[in-house]
Amino acid sequence: MSGISNKVVAITGASSGIGEASALLLAERGAKLVLGARRTERLAILADQIRAAGGEAVFLGIDVTRRDDLLALVRLAVDTFGHLDVMINNAGVMPISPLDELRVEDWEAMIDVNIKGVLNGIAAALPVFRSQHHGHIINTSSTAALKVVPNMSVYSGTKMAVRAISEGLRQEAGPHLRVTVVLPGMTSTEGAGGVTNPEIRAGLQASLDSMAMPASAVARAIAFAIEQPEEVDVGEIVVRPTAQA
Repeated sequence: MSGISNKVVAITGASSGIGEASALLLAERGAKLVLGARRTERLAILADQIRAAGGEAVFLGIDVTRRDDLLALVRLAVDTFGHLDVMINNAGVMPISPLDELRVEDWEAMIDVNIKGVLNGIAAALPVFRSQHHGHIINTSSTAALKVVPNMSVYSGTKMAVRAISEGLRQEAGPHLRVTVVLPGMTSTEGAGGVTNPEIRAGLQASLDSMAMPASAVARAIAFAIEQPEEVDVGEIVVRPTAQA
């Protein structure tokens, strides 16, 4: 089944940024959305917006660090729409800081959300995809997986892990499953707000204000991967603003 219309798509981190933009674009193109995030009030608004435009959407409050929550999200998709076509593991955090500050709790949060959250999404969706003999897993990495800069070493490490996991899964997937990893550059999201170091947060926000691309640009890249014929697997997409080095 090529194209986007009538595909059932689950998205984590759907309450803002790339997840929200992807939900809106895919719904506009006829997908049925299953939205997951911690902020259920934001999900309710998004689902209402999709329905008001004639689309279909359900939502569930989830924490991607809890495997049972991801299982519940996939179960919601299957119970509501009968199957699941695409799982977008998009939730992520980036409380970046110099390693010397020893913000170990921030390191652990990035590992738990950015790596374990993706693995939990894969573990929830993969058995369903195997039983259906089709499915598409899309993982959000970052251009930080391609270039390491000061203050972002742990974040880069988590995004490198997502890229490696995605490529390994792609090679294991076989002829009936597709795997895509998307590596966005600077994107206008709420990411800077999660940085606990005030100076680093201000610098990151200044960079975002000066060059960030809209989240809709990444959503279009995700849609491109989904709409390809089933025998075509777009393995990796790098999308960044032209001003980003």
